[in-house]
Amino acid sequence: MPYYEYHCEQCGEEFEVRATFKEKEAGLDPECPKCRARKARQLVTAGLVLRGGNGDGIALPGCGPSAGPGCC
Repeated sequence: MPYYEYHCEQCGEEFEVRATFKEKEAGLDPECPKCRARKARQLVTAGLVLRGGNGDGIALPGCGPSAGPGCC
């Protein structure tokens, strides 16, 4: 299940929300864990991060010169 990064417009807290693709498509209205406001915008990330059961992130390469021909 992917994680989505958000930035709270009220207090500036950055936090993650774990949701299925179906939940994301239906529209997420995340609550800030710090101030409980629902004024968050999603941050755009450059790559995909997969997390194992222990919470370690493994970043996969994205598009760009180092990705090689035929990417993107």
